[in-house]
Amino acid sequence: MIIFKEPLIVFPLIGAIGFMIAYLYSEKVVNWLHDKTLGKREYILEKFKVMFVETDPKKVTMLMLAVSVGPGFLVAFSLLPNLKTGIFLGLIVTFIGWQIPKVVVDILFKKRCGMFSDQMVDGLTLLANGVKSGLTVAQAMERVVDNMENPISQEFGLVLSELRLGLSLEEGLNNLYKRIKVPDVNMFVTAVNILKETGGDMSETFSTIVETIRERQKVQKKIETLTAQGLMQGIIITAVPFVILIVTAMLDPGYVKPLFTTVLGIVMLVFMLGLQIVGGLVIKKIITIEA
Repeated sequence: MIIFKEPLIVFPLIGAIGFMIAYLYSEKVVNWLHDKTLGKREYILEKFKVMFVETDPKKVTMLMLAVSVGPGFLVAFSLLPNLKTGIFLGLIVTFIGWQIPKVVVDILFKKRCGMFSDQMVDGLTLLANGVKSGLTVAQAMERVVDNMENPISQEFGLVLSELRLGLSLEEGLNNLYKRIKVPDVNMFVTAVNILKETGGDMSETFSTIVETIRERQKVQKKIETLTAQGLMQGIIITAVPFVILIVTAMLDPGYVKPLFTTVLGIVMLVFMLGLQIVGGLVIKKIITIEA
């Protein structure tokens, strides 16, 4: 069409389309950029706070920069004089490195939640015995704090501190579930809140919850045993291409050099990384079974 051959018409048209796209999706883009940059730092600091870990925000920022910008700069510098390739791969390494601290913190937080669930069997047994002997729930929780280790001691201790500040037991337990969002805690909090409203034998309820948690843990351990082989296979399949690439680069660097110095090679590398990520996510989805 003749209209697209006129620069005075094409450039303003492209500019107008670009402006409309930016206007319509600017908030989503800004939110995405915030989530991937400063949002990661805020998320990590919030998780540290929930896990009762005191840390300096500046140190967290420096650590995140060290595991992202540092390796990215080394990759870019090692590929000189191929500046474009170095910058491209350096940015990819920097982006991946920026995600690593969040993954590590999530693993630590999940481990803490698992430890809390494991301790709930003994903790709720103490609560049941305490309530059966005539203590209130708050008084029985003090026995748990005095006789058990972290994290259940820390979490119940925080609930008791909130009660002393004027919060109700229901509010304190709801805050506990906001910090430790696992099914066992939800079942415990819901049961206590309902019994506070309707009445009932709380010690018997605690004993029932303990049996339920024990059965759930047995099923979970069976699932972990059955999926261990699939997990190992997934790790091996994901690692094999990278191992082959490293070994080949050590034996014959010239053979793999085009992957890092040509446009087609870089495209193939990005395509390979994308397929590896998709394959890893699919394997993880297959072997993840909720108890």
